[in-house]
Amino acid sequence: MRVILERSTLLKSLNHVHRVVERRNTIPILSNVLLNADGASLQLKATDLDLEVTEAAGATVEQAGATTVPAHLLYDIVRKLPDGAEVMLKTDEDGNAMSVVAGRSSFRLQCLPQSDFPELSAGSFSHIFRLDSSDLKGLIEKTQFAISTEETRYYLNGIFLHAIEAEGGLKLRSVATDGHRLARAEMEAPAGSEGMPGIIIPRKTVGELQKLVDAPDVAISVELSDTKIRFTIGSVILTSKLIDGTFPDYQRVIPTGNDKKLVIDRQTFASAVDRVSTISSERGRAVKLSIAEGQVTLTVNNPDSGSATEELAADYSSEPIDIGFNARYLLDVAAQLSGTEARFLLADAGSPTLVQDEGDENTLYVLMPMRV
Repeated sequence: MRVILERSTLLKSLNHVHRVVERRNTIPILSNVLLNADGASLQLKATDLDLEVTEAAGATVEQAGATTVPAHLLYDIVRKLPDGAEVMLKTDEDGNAMSVVAGRSSFRLQCLPQSDFPELSAGSFSHIFRLDSSDLKGLIEKTQFAISTEETRYYLNGIFLHAIEAEGGLKLRSVATDGHRLARAEMEAPAGSEGMPGIIIPRKTVGELQKLVDAPDVAISVELSDTKIRFTIGSVILTSKLIDGTFPDYQRVIPTGNDKKLVIDRQTFASAVDRVSTISSERGRAVKLSIAEGQVTLTVNNPDSGSATEELAADYSSEPIDIGFNARYLLDVAAQLSGTEARFLLADAGSPTLVQDEGDENTLYVLMPMRV
């Protein structure tokens, strides 16, 4: 194999694929990236056996061929090369090593044979649809913060994506919850998503997707089955296994009868929560909201370090209520809201609270209260 390409082109592609590779691997080939030079492009592929990312980069191929080299090492080398450099990748006659040459710099990396590289067999996909990158970005970013990190309830370690009849039309909806908070986002269901299975996209896949959907106005192709999902985003193809489990009936925890309505300036509220929570213990992080007509008083008591209070003006005209929340969860939800105001719909101190975004009617959040 002998191929020449721009440093910036190679770096961009390596940046997309090398993140999939785990730093520590018991299987040596999984530490490597597969390089396949053919036609007028270099294809790069990396996998951790659950997730696979491939990308084709434009290149001058002087001799076609394929090999695998350590992914993080190659990425670090290319990252440190001068901007604008031309990079030549060439393998030895025996294929046991590959040289990386740019200007006066030359590196020699150990190779493992292409034949050892695992293939994530995709099988056949039952549903195919297209959507804009901005739509997919919304579905992911508005919900990913609520994904559980608790390994015992593995079926909560991802985003639940499904098509559902709501408000007289079909919606494509994403939901994530960790049992303490829930986030839901939706959009008009694209053609082809009708009858799709409800699937759980793993947390790591969601993280990679977030980095890939940054470019606006890119049409993304989504192919899925019961066990796999594939996203084609420009020249990048991401294939992932899905979480094999049943997502709980989240509809049951979304309150419908909360009649106490609190409307408050989002930024002012978030800043105040951030300030008073400075004094809270890392473990508890509880902040008490004493809500009365026209105002909210935030209180934090920490037996070890002291207390803090702050008063805020708010639009509220129901009977007074005291309710506690985890400060971190309040800040996470506030960060997702796009409108200038946050709308809280409350029932009582022990029931879930609904949070709506004044600027986005396609999202909603549920917070479980804490005892304070």
